[in-house]
Amino acid sequence: VQLQASGGGLVQAGGSLRLSCVAPRTIFSEFISYDMSWYRQAPGNERELAATITTAGTTQYSDSVKGRFTISRNNSRKTVSLQMNSLKPDDATVYYCNAKRGLETSWGQGTLVTVSS
Repeated sequence: VQLQASGGGLVQAGGSLRLSCVAPRTIFSEFISYDMSWYRQAPGNERELAATITTAGTTQYSDSVKGRFTISRNNSRKTVSLQMNSLKPDDATVYYCNAKRGLETSWGQGTLVTVSS
């Protein structure tokens, strides 16, 4: 599945950003079969899971973002979003959306989040 991410940018510490990821070429009945996630990767580090929302709408967060980030999906719009509040300098990195179904996994291009202190 093709994924297009957007919404990154520059924000001051304590501020908010909303990332969005759309699957423009995926039909509704396909999109709802994917678990959707946001990962992030700092230079020199492994890509780490930030948040996941399953096909059933169950959400899971890493300890580092729990309570500050909210993942949601709009199946009719084939979109997954990540609302990021109370941003910290440690949150500054490239964020990637991911779609997973069984052994199939797809990545969007990264979107850069910069947090100024």
